[in-house]
Amino acid sequence: MGAAAHHGGQNPPSGAVQQPVPLRELLGDQVLDVLLERSRDGAGGLRLTGEGSMLGELVKAVLERALEGELSAHLGYGKHEVAGHGTGNSRNGRIGKTVQTGVGPVRLAVPRDRAGTFEPVLVPKRAGRISGGLDDMIISLYAHGMSVRDIQHHLRQIYDTELSHEAISNITDAVLEEVRAWQSRPLEAVYPVVFLDAIVVKVRDNHSVQAKPAYLAVGIDAEGEKHVLGIWLAKTPLESATAGESARFWSAVMNDLRNRGVRDIVIACTDGLAGFEEAIHAAFPHTTVQTCVVHMIRNALRPVPRRDRAAVAAELKKIYTAPTAEAAFDALADFTASVWGQRYPQAARVFETAWDRFTPFFAFSPAVRKLLYTTNGIESLNYQLRKVTKARGHFPGDDAVVKLLWLAIINIEDKRARERAVHKEKTGKIKNSPSTARLIEGQRTIGWREALIELDIAYPGRIK
Repeated sequence: MGAAAHHGGQNPPSGAVQQPVPLRELLGDQVLDVLLERSRDGAGGLRLTGEGSMLGELVKAVLERALEGELSAHLGYGKHEVAGHGTGNSRNGRIGKTVQTGVGPVRLAVPRDRAGTFEPVLVPKRAGRISGGLDDMIISLYAHGMSVRDIQHHLRQIYDTELSHEAISNITDAVLEEVRAWQSRPLEAVYPVVFLDAIVVKVRDNHSVQAKPAYLAVGIDAEGEKHVLGIWLAKTPLESATAGESARFWSAVMNDLRNRGVRDIVIACTDGLAGFEEAIHAAFPHTTVQTCVVHMIRNALRPVPRRDRAAVAAELKKIYTAPTAEAAFDALADFTASVWGQRYPQAARVFETAWDRFTPFFAFSPAVRKLLYTTNGIESLNYQLRKVTKARGHFPGDDAVVKLLWLAIINIEDKRARERAVHKEKTGKIKNSPSTARLIEGQRTIGWREALIELDIAYPGRIK
């Protein structure tokens, strides 16, 4: 009747979507005034979360009402209905139970039946928390880099909620099945370009904590979209003190890619990883390995004092910006014979050692070279991931590393998607600023159409 009056006494058009009545209209000002008064603390402020708070009272009322409904469905009749007479089972009072929720601990009066056969679904027996809001909150905090101890402190301080270390770990471990499904998902048959880079984390392995590289592979598919193909950590042999980045490790990574459907990688851009070239050629014999030029420049400048770096970098630039591989070789010879080359011979040796893996990109135009010779795209991802992992002391195992990195990637992309959606809702336009654009997953490669044409000419028949 009230709803009809609200709509001017007219029924909504057939097929029209009815908007839900706002909660304030359902409760009424009188009920809200009572809740407001009951939620004030001694200083007159509001306690919205925590034990005895306004939101806690609302959650308690909703849950207890839902539990009464569950018991009625279980018994087959409602409270005080005569249909329950002689059924052999009936209501048998309530039992107190405290559960942890997203707004703090809530003390519930859980109804019971006389036969003891009632099993609540919403608040299961022996369950100490209500999943959903609280679980999502814990996973979100974990994805932002908070340790289990930090999450415990946050829940205790803000929501007056106590959860054990084991309970929080179990909540975050619930995503491991999704992580494993993601790690084993089918991939495209051909990736024109794959980038490999690492983020170093501290992991407990073989009863000791050590720094281990977690390798991420980002592939550009034939449509020019980027995707994170996987995350891998090298296992530490029992007889060794450190994890080995050996050909055996890279062989396992390449076999993993093959088992997931990859049949060809045209160009792999890496940082001169030990054992990588041998392993990738065993799995993908025709792959061209391109050393990341940005990494080479960093390695070349590492022994150069800060006062000379700008001048040395300017001379090295003549090598990797040369029009051809022959011109680059001449520029390297000129640098080696120069004052800077005589003073810092290590810089020249970096290019000499990796020359065969450094020069493949010279076969392309400057626009395509920029795409191929740097792992900046994956390094941008790793920069974001380092912000998440730096707050952690160490991880209990490899699975914990993969779990956090996967959650962080999902969290970063979701955050940017929400920002794009909000901007579009406000302005009607899509915002493509660096802070809101896709970081990696599904991002379109700039200038891909031109690059694809050149790659197809250079590697005929391999990109389909």
